[in-house]
Amino acid sequence: MKIVFMGTPEFSVPALESLYSSGIDISLVITQQDKPKGRGKKMQYTPVKQKALDLGLQVLQPNNINHESVISLLNEINPDFIIVVAYGQILRKDILELPKYHCLNIHASLLPKYRGAAPINWVLLNGERETGITIMKMEEGLDTGPMILKESFLIEDNDDAITLNHKLSQHGADLILQAVESIVHNSAEFIQQDHSKSSYAPMLYKGLGNINWEMDVKDILNKIRGLKPWPSAYTFYKGELIKIHQAQGIEKSHELPYGMITDVNKEGVIVACKSGFITIKSLQISGKRQMSTEEFIRGNNIEKGIILGREG
Repeated sequence: MKIVFMGTPEFSVPALESLYSSGIDISLVITQQDKPKGRGKKMQYTPVKQKALDLGLQVLQPNNINHESVISLLNEINPDFIIVVAYGQILRKDILELPKYHCLNIHASLLPKYRGAAPINWVLLNGERETGITIMKMEEGLDTGPMILKESFLIEDNDDAITLNHKLSQHGADLILQAVESIVHNSAEFIQQDHSKSSYAPMLYKGLGNINWEMDVKDILNKIRGLKPWPSAYTFYKGELIKIHQAQGIEKSHELPYGMITDVNKEGVIVACKSGFITIKSLQISGKRQMSTEEFIRGNNIEKGIILGREG
């Protein structure tokens, strides 16, 4: 059996490793182009490219996946499957119909809910208690194809977008092998999605992280959990941007101004919000590393009574 694998971020790597370990012939790995990162703007391989090279696999990084030269190469390979895991470009119909069997996608939500680019983040932002993985046959619509396998599990209170990304990627790596096997043995059941129950998980943007202290405790905590590692939840202290990486909350009525720092101690920076108080446990100021609030206040002064969230 021959497959072409398409993926880019760390989320895609376990599926690539799983398929490789199963003995399937991965004829080609396609990933997005390298990008400069860090202060030195050094070109950095995508996680999928790095893993593919480690495994001795052929890698292609086209600027346009739908270019005729790419389609010609895929036709030469004549794969049984194309497996797509967070690749980052939309495939046109020629490619979707090219494999002997199907183009399959590992999607990090319980479709039809949370179609789109950032399902892991949005299930947390919206305070969902359950999520999962869906293996689907790809078609021209955005995550609209028939489903082959689905696995759900509860979101734990200490989960954030980083931990959830890791869990879902591991589940997806297991399920994709089951899906391929069921299709090859003609035992797969293709279930059409109920489009009336669909929801959308759009791409994230930096401004989404700005905390509105007039929100409820649970909504602020969801923002902090859901926007890791980027763009991160943040606020402004005396006009300086501060990222908040970890926090705890307590529901309690009060009449204090929203966003006011009510106390600073070894437990954290305590801030009033609509339905109670947020205790900031870990933070980061621009240009500095992330640190616990206890460590931060040993070298920096944070004043009680300041209202957070005022930029400039």
